[in-house]
Amino acid sequence: MTVRPDLDAPDGRDPADVNGPGVPDLKRVMGPRLLLLFIVGDILGAGIYAVTGKLAGQVGGIAWLPFVVAFAVATITAFSYLELVTKYPQAAGAALYTHKAFGVHFVTFIVAFAVVCSGITSASTSSGLLASNLLIGLDELLPGVPTGDGATLVVALAFMLLLAGINLRGVGESVKFNVVLTLVEMTALAIVIVIGFVVVARGDGNLGAVTVFESPGDKNLFMAVTVATAIAFFAMVGFEDSVNMVEETKDPELIFPRVMLTGLGIAVAIYVLVAISVVAVVPSGDIANPVDPEAGVLLDVVRIGAPDLPIDKIFPFLTVFAVANTALINMLMASRLIYGMAIQDVLPRQLGRVSPHTRSPYVAIGFTTALAFGLIVYVRTQSESTIVGALSGTTSLLLLAVFTVVNVCCLVLRRDPPGAFRAPTVLPVVGAVACAYLLGPWARLDEDMVQYKIAAGLLGIGVVLWAVTWLVNRGARGQKTGFRDVERLEHLD
Repeated sequence: MTVRPDLDAPDGRDPADVNGPGVPDLKRVMGPRLLLLFIVGDILGAGIYAVTGKLAGQVGGIAWLPFVVAFAVATITAFSYLELVTKYPQAAGAALYTHKAFGVHFVTFIVAFAVVCSGITSASTSSGLLASNLLIGLDELLPGVPTGDGATLVVALAFMLLLAGINLRGVGESVKFNVVLTLVEMTALAIVIVIGFVVVARGDGNLGAVTVFESPGDKNLFMAVTVATAIAFFAMVGFEDSVNMVEETKDPELIFPRVMLTGLGIAVAIYVLVAISVVAVVPSGDIANPVDPEAGVLLDVVRIGAPDLPIDKIFPFLTVFAVANTALINMLMASRLIYGMAIQDVLPRQLGRVSPHTRSPYVAIGFTTALAFGLIVYVRTQSESTIVGALSGTTSLLLLAVFTVVNVCCLVLRRDPPGAFRAPTVLPVVGAVACAYLLGPWARLDEDMVQYKIAAGLLGIGVVLWAVTWLVNRGARGQKTGFRDVERLEHLD
């Protein structure tokens, strides 16, 4: 590895080797099947449970349409990611592409930290969904189990601790656990789809409602779909996480294009069928106001569509596993990026410590878990919004900003020799414009403006950590602050 001389540590030790000699770093464990389950599991997780009712409240029976539009925007952006990841098959994802396109270390850091924050907000959203569904399920079995805000907060925090413990076992254990959770969440969504079709087949459903547009305000179709698409976008993110796992994937140049596009296609097909089931089964006036807002509207589909079967007692527990999958993947990704930035001295070195036994970045895992704790407590105690509503939207906001940058980078980096995959030029142009458009306040409801505050606060923490690291590097170490080898952000040899 070549290290820039002006950034070498004064003691002569490679500053990237924060773990010392003899301590191994990360390893490759993911083939095409694991990668497909990783992508599908991350996309299908908390998103569909969190946003279906809310977006249906903006567009009525055409709730499937925002999913299709969000899928189109995500797929266009995926083409940019595929061109870049096959051209530069190293870990770091958006941070790597930003650095190669613009070469400004601080801008690279902001993009990387935004990706980290999106993973943490997504996992925190999942914790709210999981806590509500778990308590509802337990209350069905053991009447009297508390299901209020206090109990939900405690369970959400306990879940984040559990995730930290799983991630401490190492990426191999985490990805294998992901396989089990992905199969469970696909089973849960299949139940919703089957119930929807059974209800329609016996004549109790309202299939005609899927073409009806209804808006609670004076928004026209275009603006209502814009707001609903920004909400739905949370359900389509997840494919970008796989890029940050590239150093732990076998033959990434070969398998990434077909696996990523296949995963997105599977996800949108399931989403459209779930949305149709929701609209056909749940009365239109109740879709936007489920019995338990934190638990989501899919549980209402089960309650209404199969009242005589015990499925409604089982479904909350299936949902628990489904949203746990999303949280696991996102916390895994976030901790790996924090680790990568720490070993390059753009964050405090202590965050790059790796366990010699499990080869997991245990300090980074602790740091990202602490941020998730802070988010969950803040939204629950200080915000008028729910955990799910505030943090799912913040995740979309952060990632839409990142995707805008990635699409621009795809165009800028056409100056470099092409890789194994090249997107049609029009796609990154359309992708950049579409993602930037969905960032604006016109794509959000009044109660969702807190998303900008949360995103700014998280990025502010990153800026403070960068500044502290800059002062330590400049004063105590006599070196500049910057990425030494951004191509290897998650795995330095």
